Amino acid sequence: MSEYKIRYKSNNNVVFSCKYHVVWCPKYRRDVLVNGADTRLKEIIRQVCAETESEILEMEVMPDHVHLLVEVDPQFGVHHLVKLIKGRSSRLLRQEFRWCRTRLPSLWTNSYFVSTVGGAPLEIIKQYIEQQKHV
Repeated sequence: MSEYKIRYKSNNNVVFSCKYHVVWCPKYRRDVLVNGADTRLKEIIRQVCAETESEILEMEVMPDHVHLLVEVDPQFGVHHLVKLIKGRSSRLLRQEFRWCRTRLPSLWTNSYFVSTVGGAPLEIIKQYIEQQKHV
């Protein structure tokens, strides 16, 4: 098994390693992220993440959904990042790609999936916390 070393980041008050797997879909799961819209969406996501100092670890845009593996400052929050990405990308993609306007009342669904990833396995964390009682 390969060793994985956690890299911590910090802001003025918090040292953190908060990585999230985020998935979201266009309204009605329509295949609208095609013919250049997928490439443009990646540019928009990169721009928003750069502005918010969030690090993209992996990103894939499929015709009917988006996968994003991202590290986000916990004081900024993953929800705030997703809202910014979805809001800006909806506005820009609907301006630039006609089929994003004509096929859908709004580009994105209101919902998304998010899961934390990385760090130590849950059992290791539980063991560590349990051992703190005896120190």
